[in-house]
Amino acid sequence: MKRTLSQHIDPENGPKRILSLDGGGIRGALTLGYLKKIETVLREKEQDQNLLLCDYFDLIGGTSTGSIIAAALAIGKSVDEIKDLYMDLGGKIFGQKHSFWNPLETWKFLKASYDYKALEESLKSAFGNITLESDRIKTGLCIVAKRADTNSTWPLINHPRGKYFYKNKNIPLWQAVRASSAAPTYFAPQMVDVGGGDRAAFVDGGVSMANNPALTLLMVATLKGFPFGWEMAEDKLTIVSVGTGYNIFKKQTGEIEEAWMKTWAQNVPDMLMQDASWQNQHILQWLSNSATAHSIDREIGILKDDYIGGKPLLKYLRYNFPITENDLNGLGLAKNFSKKDVTSLVEMSNAKNRGLLYEIGYAAASKVLNEHF
Repeated sequence: MKRTLSQHIDPENGPKRILSLDGGGIRGALTLGYLKKIETVLREKEQDQNLLLCDYFDLIGGTSTGSIIAAALAIGKSVDEIKDLYMDLGGKIFGQKHSFWNPLETWKFLKASYDYKALEESLKSAFGNITLESDRIKTGLCIVAKRADTNSTWPLINHPRGKYFYKNKNIPLWQAVRASSAAPTYFAPQMVDVGGGDRAAFVDGGVSMANNPALTLLMVATLKGFPFGWEMAEDKLTIVSVGTGYNIFKKQTGEIEEAWMKTWAQNVPDMLMQDASWQNQHILQWLSNSATAHSIDREIGILKDDYIGGKPLLKYLRYNFPITENDLNGLGLAKNFSKKDVTSLVEMSNAKNRGLLYEIGYAAASKVLNEHF
């Protein structure tokens, strides 16, 4: 089952499988709960208890916290290994806020809430001196970041025939992941030498249409401008997309009418991220006959038989979990969840929740069925 990078990315080497991982801060722990179940299902299916997700998937990609997990999977770590890493890393990354009451450090607080050095050192420890061209990356990898100085979304890939690979191949993996994870207000931007004397300023890939990177990964895999050249057909291309959980907006009209600027500033980013994610969902269900199809809205439903081109062009699976009182309490965990718990779990920097978020993801992954793969 184990294949080389060239075997994974070669369009002639059988059907292709893409794993896409959303951004969402510490809620990436919920993603890991899903991935543990996916790994278990695939090990049973392939009759190989040592199978890694980098053995099965030909392209693994992620945005922000999803890029951390994607990179770790791509270098051959098991989900259990990444879980241990993530639990430690999450506590360090979101555990060191700037001391804004210190007059000598006020400028740091005004730029970002958390000290980027904790994030940087954790990523260096996890990925060492691996670069984008390293043979230690065992499958196709795509890290989605946002170049702030040109306002462009960058898919950083390890395909040796990529147009910009000659410029980007020496970027350290830790730095590419740091660039994708530099969430504005949370962490300072990441400066990266992208070759040819060009220095770029990157912020979190979630500040784009690709916080859910599934559609971006589909384009990277199939558009002629990219080097993969994979064919679109239901029996030739599979996308498995995993979220970090999402909250349900439910406001009274009076709350909206009386909202202050600060209220909008706090809510608009999540509103836009959810819109972008649902647009991904909408388009990918339009392209597929998905076994996990969600109802988009009451007008178009799950887009059953509503294919672009008249037939499914890929196999698409989407796993995500609505973080609400009812849904949480329906998981059967040994805890009664309240509205206060929901507010705490939705917060993307609340590191104390990382263990519970993993449990939630693993319980929600009962929806991951053997027949999906």
